[in-house]
Amino acid sequence: METSASTPLAFSRNKTWVIVFLFCFLGLLIDGADLMLLSYSLTSLKAEFDLSNVQAGSLGSLTLAGMAIGGIYGGWACDHFGRVHTVVWTILLFSIGTAALGLTHSYWQFAIARFIASLGLGALYIACNTLMAEYVPTLYRTTVLGTLQAGWSVGYIVATLLAGWILPSYGWRYLFYIAIIPVVLAVAMHRLVPEPAAWLEAQAERRQRKAQEPRGEETGKSESTFRMLFSNHRTRTMFILWSLTAGFLQFGYYGVNNWLPSYLETEMDMSLKSMTAYLVGTYAAMILGKVLAGVAADRFGRRTVFSFGALGTAIFLPVIVLYHSPDSILWMLVVFGFLYGIPYGVNGAYMTESFEARYRGTAVGGAYNIGRIGAAIAPAAIGFLATQVSIGAGFLVMGGAYFVCGIIPALLIRDKQFDPQKE
Repeated sequence: METSASTPLAFSRNKTWVIVFLFCFLGLLIDGADLMLLSYSLTSLKAEFDLSNVQAGSLGSLTLAGMAIGGIYGGWACDHFGRVHTVVWTILLFSIGTAALGLTHSYWQFAIARFIASLGLGALYIACNTLMAEYVPTLYRTTVLGTLQAGWSVGYIVATLLAGWILPSYGWRYLFYIAIIPVVLAVAMHRLVPEPAAWLEAQAERRQRKAQEPRGEETGKSESTFRMLFSNHRTRTMFILWSLTAGFLQFGYYGVNNWLPSYLETEMDMSLKSMTAYLVGTYAAMILGKVLAGVAADRFGRRTVFSFGALGTAIFLPVIVLYHSPDSILWMLVVFGFLYGIPYGVNGAYMTESFEARYRGTAVGGAYNIGRIGAAIAPAAIGFLATQVSIGAGFLVMGGAYFVCGIIPALLIRDKQFDPQKE
């Protein structure tokens, strides 16, 4: 479809996507930081609320459950209410919900507020990726989306710095109070960023189909994005393939992310100071991996780079477990962090280009968040293996998950099935 320089699509190619990127990067940075704030405050929460280990662990499970539900609904909301509107409202939800944690005085108050806030956390990831994919030019889409994913990792580092500054001097409540600041970001984004042309065109087509159909059952049927998604064999198959890929990806990612600090402290006998320094190095390498993965994917293809990162991680996890030493662990963790970041650097563009605009948010949100089942299972699975054998044995299982995660797209998911800039 040809467009003049004055159309929304042409304008988005020239200028607006840069502004959108800044907002989405800050959004994912805050999203990533928010996830880590709970981890850093857990010891303080256990002491103040007299929590058992089971109760403390359940706060993480409630967060993952809320993110899964929020992600599925967020994808649906993107298709029905708009990408920008969904980003704005999800930022408001988790900012206010997280700040409210500082006002809680019992386990149940904290748990309920955390679950509500996590609905916004899960929805924001899907909404930002869908919005960004429809704004950025095709030529360097994965470069930009890969850099966008780095926002999450930068958020980890920001949370680490904030926790080190606020917790000792002001306590855990002020660590959550500062989460109210992103409300300013939501208000500014609502004023400055228009909805992308691909979504506006999809909405216009939907209204036109609705007007042409007779009143009655068929009208309601045409409005269901879930029904449209599953009525076509090709899109249904793609949804299943991405659900499986996302499940194995998150099984490996969250399993390693949850247990790597314990592995370094217990099975590598590192001090807390050394462990923290090594993790900062790992996260820094992860940021670089995400950014360079995006650049490489625009040159060599999404499928090639995604599979390389997943299979490389699958191979390198056993290398760390079986061949680490005090002299080699630093460079091993740096290499691992780099490989570990690659799939997420490509994931956003690769998934969004697999589905049409009219149900893109629903499909991406549904597939990715069904995959959160893997994220929920992984920490407990490694915990069981750590009790029976070792954390290292659990990491070998994570390597197997990454192997399957790389094989499915390598064999079955093509690049650029639908281009948001040409729809």
